Amino acid sequence: MAILSDLARRKKLEYFLGQVPKSARILEIGCADGWVGRYAVANGWRDYTGIDVLQPPAALPHAFVHGDVNRWRELGLEPGGYDAIVAFEVIEHGDFYDAIQALLRPGGLLLVTTPVPSMDWACKLLEGVGLNQRRSSPHTHLISLRRLPERLRPVRIQVKAGLSQWGVFRLAPAPSPVVERG
Repeated sequence: MAILSDLARRKKLEYFLGQVPKSARILEIGCADGWVGRYAVANGWRDYTGIDVLQPPAALPHAFVHGDVNRWRELGLEPGGYDAIVAFEVIEHGDFYDAIQALLRPGGLLLVTTPVPSMDWACKLLEGVGLNQRRSSPHTHLISLRRLPERLRPVRIQVKAGLSQWGVFRLAPAPSPVVERG
């Protein structure tokens, strides 16, 4: 593991999971090798599921769904069934906002990290010299966390080391349909 990525992982675990009750139902999008889930299960979170398009390299201590989160219905994931969704270094790889909003319960938390769009070149440079982990696919959907869909209301957004955005968002209830009376 690259030294900066390893340090960032430890800081993310401390910062984000401390905000989630141990009883929460958690879904991690893009769980990769399962490092977040391993930590969560080892530290008392009981209901943790990871989803990824790639098979994990080893057995995981939590539930795992193999597939694209955007196909959540076909994969048997429950709408509004999660108290928290973890998306560390994921949203820059695709458009997952509809799935996130469908799977997160109203009032639930989205815990997200992603590169600062204007600094992605520096992240790529750090990858090249081995200080940061290599990206799994191109960053085709870089976005400022201040521009997430309206229902994902910011609780806290921070920029770390000028390179990474860390955000906690709460899902607002869906707007009620307008009923016309005639």
